[in-house]
Amino acid sequence: MTEATGGAKGPDELRQQIERTRSELGNTVEELAGKADVKGRARARAADLRDKAGAMTVQLRSSAAQAGHTVQEKATHAGPRPVRGAVQAGMRHPKPVLVAGAAAGAAVVAVEVLRRRQQVTRGHRWQRWYR
Repeated sequence: MTEATGGAKGPDELRQQIERTRSELGNTVEELAGKADVKGRARARAADLRDKAGAMTVQLRSSAAQAGHTVQEKATHAGPRPVRGAVQAGMRHPKPVLVAGAAAGAAVVAVEVLRRRQQVTRGHRWQRWYR
């Protein structure tokens, strides 16, 4: 009867089938345990994403540096000679350029604040006149 169903022909073959079945069952249990280990899978996924983000960061920094060099090259070779000279001087001595830029920004902000204060003051005088 066991021969008709493809079973073992003797006790030794039966033991071998049992060992194969146990081995397959062990592999299946390991696969299921791996799928059920949510924390382990999440850690592995996070490590993959961290690696990809690191690679992307390196690539973006490289692209930004290349773009910066291209813009710098174009800026030093473009425009009339006085402009080129000013750009090259600014690149050689960046601190004075930054200080001048900050001063210009502060002046713009100060002028805007004063202008708004005067508008508010004028508005109040005008409202008092017609009350």
